[in-house]
Amino acid sequence: MTRKALPGLSAQIKDKLIQQALERRVRQAGQAPIAVKSNPAGAKAGTEIPEQYYRFDLHPGYQQIRIINDGAARLEIASPFFKLHEGRAGSTTRIGGRDYLNFASYNYLGLSGNPEISDAAKAAIDRYGTSVSASRPVSGERPVHRELEQAIADAYGTEEAIVFVSGHATNVTTIGYLFGPRDLVAHDELIHNSVLQGIQLSGARRLPFRHNDWAALDALLAEQRPQFERVLIVIEGIYSMDGDFPDLPRFIEVKRRHRVFLMVDEAHSFGVMGNTGLGIREHFGLAGADVDIWMGTLSKALAGCGGYIAGEAALVEHLKFLAPGFLYSVGMSPPLAAAALAALRCLRREPARVLALQARGAQFLEQAKAAGIDTGTSAGIAVIPTIVGSSIKAARLASALFERGINVQPILYPAVPEKSARLRFFVSSEHTEEQIEGAVRALSKLVNV
Repeated sequence: MTRKALPGLSAQIKDKLIQQALERRVRQAGQAPIAVKSNPAGAKAGTEIPEQYYRFDLHPGYQQIRIINDGAARLEIASPFFKLHEGRAGSTTRIGGRDYLNFASYNYLGLSGNPEISDAAKAAIDRYGTSVSASRPVSGERPVHRELEQAIADAYGTEEAIVFVSGHATNVTTIGYLFGPRDLVAHDELIHNSVLQGIQLSGARRLPFRHNDWAALDALLAEQRPQFERVLIVIEGIYSMDGDFPDLPRFIEVKRRHRVFLMVDEAHSFGVMGNTGLGIREHFGLAGADVDIWMGTLSKALAGCGGYIAGEAALVEHLKFLAPGFLYSVGMSPPLAAAALAALRCLRREPARVLALQARGAQFLEQAKAAGIDTGTSAGIAVIPTIVGSSIKAARLASALFERGINVQPILYPAVPEKSARLRFFVSSEHTEEQIEGAVRALSKLVNV
């Protein structure tokens, strides 16, 4: 892609100047206060209300989007988002009539689109329809829901489990309901947005601690624990931006020492970690009861859509009867529940898929590091970033790889700090050694230009 240089400026300097201007404008759009004038006596209603308060096109969030899109257009960078996949997205995909090597999907074990999983979903449609048409407590309960929850509980070695229609909503409603203004939620500084939204809903005090730093958490709780009633620690199994994981046994020690609850979000680690894919619990050889709240999603290794909580019976029964995101939501669609159940059974029966995924991830990480690519703190299991330190560079790099038949998404400011802008590679058990080698080779040539 050709870039037009401003007179007297190199393309690199031009990029930097535009990038700095964009960052300033984005911050201003999101932070600039708007003065509100009171209506004078007798004035017509609304005459002094600023347009920003009743026009969506003047909303600060929308203005941020417009600023970013305008900057991309000036730099002649095509949007990397909302690419239209024309079929199943696994290790390969088809976009715009062309086949691509794909590193932008969560289909870690290749089970989305697997005939066995699809057949289970079709059979559920034939038996139950496409919707249960009610919340589960009133009329939406189906056998497939209970079978799936029992299979999840068995996988975690817990008493019970509950499934929700959305992974994001699972965290929001669980944290938002169980905790309140007299409580504290301490979380890893890189925790997922769904956890932050849940904390905000709960009204609890929120305190982040340094990424994967159990000692920092220990010190925080030593100071803060006596001031609150219930305290929750929230960490992830594998962090979706960095591909690393916590020393879970240490966090369990901390939670026991301070008599608090521990929640582990396994959205990206269940089906991926452990010799048979049972997650970070299996990786460290822990008992299900060692963690109070196990959370995960059905949309990644388990080829469905939704989320789950596993734990003791008192926790799950409580959520089933009173958590708003379960009580007032329609029950999970039968084909999705059946697909996730079939995927979980396949995972338990075919651990070779997990070992293949781990091997391909280790290969990608090893070869990327050997090529001088900055992969941050990734453990190389399923998520491997390429940190380039510039949103413009990340977008250009993704575009250049796309032109070469490789589909990978850039993660840009403000989603991550500008110095952490990156590409994020999701590895699948279906990727071959040759595909990994070719992708790293192409990446290395472009990164090191």
